[in-house]
Amino acid sequence: MSASLIRRGLDFLNEDIKSAQKAKKKKEHAKTPTSAEAKALVSTNRQGVSRQVKRLQGRLGAPKSKATVKDKRVKSALDEIKKKKAQSKMAANLKYFTSKLFQKATDSDTIKIQKQHIGRLSRDHSVPVAKKPKEAKSVFTEEEFERFQEEYFGKTVEQKRK
Repeated sequence: MSASLIRRGLDFLNEDIKSAQKAKKKKEHAKTPTSAEAKALVSTNRQGVSRQVKRLQGRLGAPKSKATVKDKRVKSALDEIKKKKAQSKMAANLKYFTSKLFQKATDSDTIKIQKQHIGRLSRDHSVPVAKKPKEAKSVFTEEEFERFQEEYFGKTVEQKRK
């Protein structure tokens, strides 16, 4: 036998194997029939039609998964905990806030935010600091007052009390 005859035979055999595999896959993944198609398959007896339609629709379709324990990979509990554990994002946050992309808020914005978040409870309100009244400063000096008293009253009022 020549090599070309063997190749031809293998090619024919290969095509037959591929077509058989495709047909097998089509059977496995057969489309579930619609309710109209399923009703055509159901007997003409009127009792239990909807049940028969559901049964027919449930039979076909993708096969149930046959996953077993031996197919599963054993996972380490420590690895799972490490994955689920919250990682600190402080370094990334600090880098962002110290970068030039981050713009500092203006004073008016911060005051608005603080006013928005003041609670309704009395303990959340800060006690306003009472401002001390400033001593009223006179425009005139003591010497000018004394001269005015001498001119108006004739003598100073303080001397009279003594």
